[in-house]
Order: sequence, then structure tokens, then C-alpha cells
Amino acid sequence: MPGPTQEFSKLLDIMRKLRSPEGCPWDREQTLESLRRFVVEETYEVLDAIDREDWDGLAEELGDLQLQIVFQAEIARSEGLFDIERVLRNINEKLVRRHPHVFESESLSTANEVTQRWEELKAQEKSGRARSGLLDGVARSQPAMLEAQQVSKLAARAGFDWERFEDMGEKLVEEFREIGEARSSGVPDRLEDEVGDLLFMAVNVARYSGVDPEIALRRANAKFRGRVGAMERELAEGGRQIADCAAEELESLWQRAKQA
Repeated sequence: MPGPTQEFSKLLDIMRKLRSPEGCPWDREQTLESLRRFVVEETYEVLDAIDREDWDGLAEELGDLQLQIVFQAEIARSEGLFDIERVLRNINEKLVRRHPHVFESESLSTANEVTQRWEELKAQEKSGRARSGLLDGVARSQPAMLEAQQVSKLAARAGFDWERFEDMGEKLVEEFREIGEARSSGVPDRLEDEVGDLLFMAVNVARYSGVDPEIALRRANAKFRGRVGAMERELAEGGRQIADCAAEELESLWQRAKQA
């Protein structure tokens, strides 16, 4: 049975064939920029398979994500930028470098110590790169919630953070009040700004509490889906839909679904 090395080499050969003059017209037309959305889509499909504990699906989705990595590397190779060997060499060297407690004599005994040391080494690696500001290393093209989590974490590590959890609650109330004022103003940009401030504060609350906001929101989404589904099933027994119900009945249905 072929091992992982042979299968990976086969994937590289297939990708190069697809990009060759005798290959696929669509694959040949793709660029690093055109593939960006597929990288995002495949990443979320991996997360969805994990959430559903669909392990066969996860094996397939990880393969799709791997394809995007190989696809990008092959385009880069054809443009003389870098190749897949450099990608693999970089991550191998980084893993060894950031685990001195495994590959060297350094001693770390807890996961928290490992995380702190990882971040220290990461900061050292980036210290030599040309950056003008504290947040310059945070990618702007990533999902907004992840960007908010990263920029607030970096600011907190530099000492710019909330002193008390209670102060964050007061700020949330303030931001909510300002949304109401913006709604009354009738100025769309102002309303968008204030909603953004509230969402940024919610991410800060999650980060301050040691909770990953993306995972927490995905969990809340799943919970909401489940409860709405329960409401729909109860209504379907009488041949009705959610749109047929008044607000009071919907609240009653919601509470029953919540208790269940």
C-alpha cells in the first residue's frame, strides 16, 4: 500500500499535469488571487466536518484543503516565486525552532508554558522584519472576527487592556445605547460604525474570558438552528409554519425548544 510520501508525490504530479499545456484549461487560468475564496471555503468546510463529527467527511475536506495548498504552491513555482519544497521546509524548520523543549534541552512542563514560549519565539522571529506598528503583522484579509481577536490580543499583551471585567460590561451597555442613537440619526455610516464597535467589544469580552469567539459563535449558531428546527417540527404537526405565528406564540415555542 502506498505511504503518505508516495501519495503526496502523486498529488504533486497530478497538479502539475493539470497545469501543463496538455492539462485543464480552467486549472491553467487560475492565479494566486483567484484561488483565495476557495482556500476560505475549504477551511470552513473542514470546520463544519469537525463540528458534525463527520470523520469520513473530515478526511475528504482535509484533502480538499491540501489541494489548495499544493495548487497555490504550483502556481508560485511556475511564476518563479517559490515551490512546495520551500513551503514544507519552512514549516518543518519552524516546528523544530518553536519546540525547544522537544528538540533541544529546554524544559517546559505545562501547556500554558509551551504557549507562552511559542509566542515569545514567534515575536523574536518577527522582530527583524520591517514593521512600523504593533498590529502590522495581523492580516487584514482574514475574517473580521479573527482579525478583531488577534489585534485585541496583541494590544493586551502590550499592556493596552481592560483592568476589570465589569468595565467591559459597562462599555457593552454604552455601545448598545450608541447604536440606538445612531438608528435615530438616520445616518447609515454612523450606524454601521456603532454596530461594529459593539461587535468588537463582544470579541474583547470573549478574548478576556479565555473563549475563542469564532468557536463560541459557531456553537451559538448550532444551538439556534436546533431550537428553530424544534419549533418547526412542532408547528408541522398542525400543518403550520413559523410565518403563521404571532410573536407571543413564537416566544412560547422558543421556550419549549430551549427547555428541550
